[in-house]
Amino acid sequence: MAAKAPDISAQRLSSIVRTLSSDAFEGRGPATAGETKTVDYLVSQMKAIGLQPGGEMKAGKRAWTQPVPLLRASITGTPALSLNAGGQSQSLTQGEQVAIRAALDGSKSVSIDNAPLVFLGYGVKAPERNWDDFKGVDLHGKIGVVLINDPDFETGQGDFGGKAMTYYGRWTYKYEEAARQGLAGLLIVHETDPASYGWNTVKNSNTNTMFDVVRDNPKGSHPPMEGWMQRDVAVELFKKSGLDFDALKKQAQTRDFKPVELKGATLSAKYAVDSQVITSQNVVGRLPGKKRPDETVIYSAHWDHLGVGQPDAKGDKIYNGAVDNATGTAALLELGRAFAKAPRTDRSVVFLAVTAEEKGLLGSEYYASKPLYPLGKTVGVINMDALDPHGLSKNFTTSGSAQVELLDDLTATAKKWGLTYSADPHPEAGHFFRSDHFPFAKRGVPAISYGSGNDWVEGGVAAAEASDKAYTADRYHQPADQWEASWTFKGMARDLQMLYTLGRDLATSKQWPNWGQDSEFRAARDATAEDRR
Repeated sequence: MAAKAPDISAQRLSSIVRTLSSDAFEGRGPATAGETKTVDYLVSQMKAIGLQPGGEMKAGKRAWTQPVPLLRASITGTPALSLNAGGQSQSLTQGEQVAIRAALDGSKSVSIDNAPLVFLGYGVKAPERNWDDFKGVDLHGKIGVVLINDPDFETGQGDFGGKAMTYYGRWTYKYEEAARQGLAGLLIVHETDPASYGWNTVKNSNTNTMFDVVRDNPKGSHPPMEGWMQRDVAVELFKKSGLDFDALKKQAQTRDFKPVELKGATLSAKYAVDSQVITSQNVVGRLPGKKRPDETVIYSAHWDHLGVGQPDAKGDKIYNGAVDNATGTAALLELGRAFAKAPRTDRSVVFLAVTAEEKGLLGSEYYASKPLYPLGKTVGVINMDALDPHGLSKNFTTSGSAQVELLDDLTATAKKWGLTYSADPHPEAGHFFRSDHFPFAKRGVPAISYGSGNDWVEGGVAAAEASDKAYTADRYHQPADQWEASWTFKGMARDLQMLYTLGRDLATSKQWPNWGQDSEFRAARDATAEDRR
């Protein structure tokens, strides 16, 4: 092997993933007994491998954690939900026809009585693309129905990057825009391809406890009711209103689309919400730099998963989160171990295990908004999420294909291991906006989220893609995301040698990677240029 890097133990990776994803950790839900156990485990591991505390300052000393205040909301009991259309009333079952999220606008209860329904296309208002699905219609007191992803997902061409998802395609954006438009609620129509996951994932991710950062004005970011609707329910609803779902979907892919009232269709919803502010924790280990300790390289991964939730067909209620993201958390610890055993670097290296990624990147959003180490002097962020625990691959990828010099550095480093970079094979899934590097990226910090390759040494692209597809369908955000004895972790161990080398090169150099000239994140980085003089 051309490159010199420390041994990374596949056996230890397997052991950490097995521990963190065991039933004893109860699915690592934020603000549960599972969180307490996870944080204690991570702190004890970081201490044992020789990291120093890198969290908040307490009495002049660093603690191991950064407290993250979160709004926690859950629906109390069973929500009463019904649709009225074509003169018929239909009650809706939570988790089956719809997945209604607990209110995050601060409401203690939601009571909607026969609110009119209106189809709003993709729910996008993008002035820079001369696109407005709302056309100035007064939507106060109404329930919007929108499609998931971007207007050009189906055709693969248009103003929204073709197949690659923009932020306008994300469900988080659609709820934010609904609040800005004054809607009483928003239902996103689920379709597997444009969502990039099946209904099980939607149900499991949205009918449990919801979290958000604590906002000054939560009503500005969340309408009272947020939820998803099964496609066949939407098709039937449109039909009863004398409308053709597929025809309207085609219209919605054009700039001329105007909101369409679902005549005679209303929705009623009644449920109580247990809403309170709790505190979760980011866990932070650090190795201070010997020459320029105020300059920081960050490795990140989220420790949380979905906790205990709806039982699956086998009655299993614990969402263990082995691949997602005990793998990334194990990677973080093993990289920390390797750095701690090696000579100190000139710059500081931080190992950041963030909370509440599954609830909308909340732990990383909180850190990026209230950084423990200045963002202007943060060299780069290398995030690890849902790594492949199988064998070796010939390539690697990243979430999204944003132009950033950090990716050029990684690509050059990977060549030493004979690995090639492959652009995100599924940019339509919007992974760039779904990983913990994004809150850093949007503030200008060069950041990537590493992805395991899809061209296996044994089995090639076909085997890797089949494995990925099966994982998304059968395990992702389901209790079946469990540790397997057959996993070798060989590919992950080798990939971590490469990520170690990348981080070490950054931490021993004076280099400041930036975003590409055309990147939407370049201006934010350039605005902090004085910090790096």
